[in-house]
Amino acid sequence: MWKGSVYIFIVVEETDEYMAKKLYVGGLPYSTTDDQLKEAFAQAGSVSSAVIIMDKMSGRSKGFGFVEFANDEDATKAIDMMHGKDFGGRTLTVNEARPLEERPRRDSNRGGGGDWGGGGGGGGGRRNSW
Repeated sequence: MWKGSVYIFIVVEETDEYMAKKLYVGGLPYSTTDDQLKEAFAQAGSVSSAVIIMDKMSGRSKGFGFVEFANDEDATKAIDMMHGKDFGGRTLTVNEARPLEERPRRDSNRGGGGDWGGGGGGGGGRRNSW
């Protein structure tokens, strides 16, 4: 018979009462700045951050961004106020941001071209007849 002590550990994950809510904002004019986005959404409440997503290669806006609110109530108010509204001549899409999903890694050498197949003609050898 086994003698000894058995220890059971229970891990409790603590969560803060303060939970920021991040919103996805799509359909932005390409000229929109972070400050303009923050100012527009501040009408709904306390904005913690506002970021326009930029293309790595061109350095230009991709036409969407994220706004983070200090609390859920302000975020919900912002969705109600801004979704479907005109902003700089474009219609906004505003909803709760979802976590980035795992995507397959692209092979940087191919540029996403996929499999080029195998085989193909020979060529390049000596020509025996003229």
